[in-house]
Amino acid sequence: MMWQSLMDLGYGFGLALEPHNLFWCFVGVLIGNLIGVLPGTGALTAISMLLPLTYAMQPVPAILMLAGIFYGSQYGGAIGAILLNLPSHPPHAVTCLDGYPMTRKGKGGTALGITMLASFFAASFGIIVMVFASPLLVSVAFKFGPTELFSIMLLGLIAGSTMSRGSPVKGIAMTLIGLLLGCVGTDVETGQQRFNFGLVELSDGVELVSIAMGVFGIADFLRHVNRMKHIGSLQPVRFKDMRPSRAEIKEAFFPMLRGTLVGTLFGAMPGTGPTITTFIAYALEQKVSRTPEKYGTGMIGGVAAPEAASHSKTQVDFIPTMSLGIPGDAVMALLLGALLIHGIQPGPRLISEHPDIFWGLIASFWVGNVMLMVLNVPLIGVWVKLLQVPYRLLFPSALFFICIGAYSVNNDIFAVYEVLFFGIAGAVFMALDFPIAPILLGYVLGPMVEENFRRSLTLSRGNMMTFVSHPISGTILGLIVLLLALQTFFAVRARFFHGSRLPRPPVLQAE
Repeated sequence: MMWQSLMDLGYGFGLALEPHNLFWCFVGVLIGNLIGVLPGTGALTAISMLLPLTYAMQPVPAILMLAGIFYGSQYGGAIGAILLNLPSHPPHAVTCLDGYPMTRKGKGGTALGITMLASFFAASFGIIVMVFASPLLVSVAFKFGPTELFSIMLLGLIAGSTMSRGSPVKGIAMTLIGLLLGCVGTDVETGQQRFNFGLVELSDGVELVSIAMGVFGIADFLRHVNRMKHIGSLQPVRFKDMRPSRAEIKEAFFPMLRGTLVGTLFGAMPGTGPTITTFIAYALEQKVSRTPEKYGTGMIGGVAAPEAASHSKTQVDFIPTMSLGIPGDAVMALLLGALLIHGIQPGPRLISEHPDIFWGLIASFWVGNVMLMVLNVPLIGVWVKLLQVPYRLLFPSALFFICIGAYSVNNDIFAVYEVLFFGIAGAVFMALDFPIAPILLGYVLGPMVEENFRRSLTLSRGNMMTFVSHPISGTILGLIVLLLALQTFFAVRARFFHGSRLPRPPVLQAE
């Protein structure tokens, strides 16, 4: 199996290095790098805006570009955190703790160099895990019938909703909203119209692009529209400043390794976002350090560990998404939707039915990470300058392109109205502290859950016990019950400690 995986990886490199695929991979990592630097935007916003562009593209270059935006944004986010103490995105907030003090000591270039090394090392480890772990699922692919697929997708829904940021109850509520949105349109089996309120425009359902652009694009802009603070000047970082010494590399090696292992572990868990991963990696590093009191004053380990965790998780996140059809977070759900748009069904059979997509994507990870290392050296000064663009100019431009993208899907102005509706709704949900990521998970997974549920009941002649009698399905349902029990336990314990005026125990929650 190992030899076959290496042969398949070679086939993937042949695809990724084709000129047109290489070009779109470069476009993705470049845009992702830029998006990662700019605060108030993110991979979700960028992918939502560019998703209509992929409609006219072949599946392989389309997925390579969208994936490049995702892991490219992880690189860019560290620049503002280290040089300007500006965490553009939540996962990089912990990088500020030691990254910016290093900059104040005149070692900002060293922090960036360590970040680049940690990122490449962690991404490479995550890719290796993908190469050898994912094909193991091929051997059990044909054991997954509609009953097993229903159970495993239900696990993805429950994990994504209960482990999202904030209250698990609110997460479940947002998932139910996503499920309802996924039911709008024509019933595939009966041909009946449902939940379209008599609107012909909703006969084909709500557009994925409209939901994504609304709740992640418009809503995010509305949340940050009043940010007008100007960022001060920055001393330029030269290339020689970014080359860490041998002693600094030695000091960063074990934190880098531990952070990579933490990110790999959490990457395989659906519903855990990168923010909790980076904070756990930082806390672990501080715990094992001989000088924990120095953390927060410019320790290399405080930069290497969380950045390595973020990048390894980013790569390993693709395993449950591509191999099982379970998105690990909202970005993965959006990529899952992009695959469905191109008529590709993610799941255990993806590797055997669409090897060009899977192995081309894995090979592009290495190619894209090399591109990012080369790009970041000369462009860091450019990215920092972009941070000084006034928001009154940045946001209207982004809103304009969002409207153009929504309209271009079907050349229908109704899609723009959909974006506006979901944007306002998303802003309201954010103001009420409701997590909006589960909406997308519910929308993407909901129709597949319904389809496999109805198919399972048809094959079993309406016997609900079929979900328990099948060993794989029964085991997964047991995991769902265990997950709900643990979430209930943590919630009750947190309320008990809060009511007793004792320090509230930390509850692991993701974005």
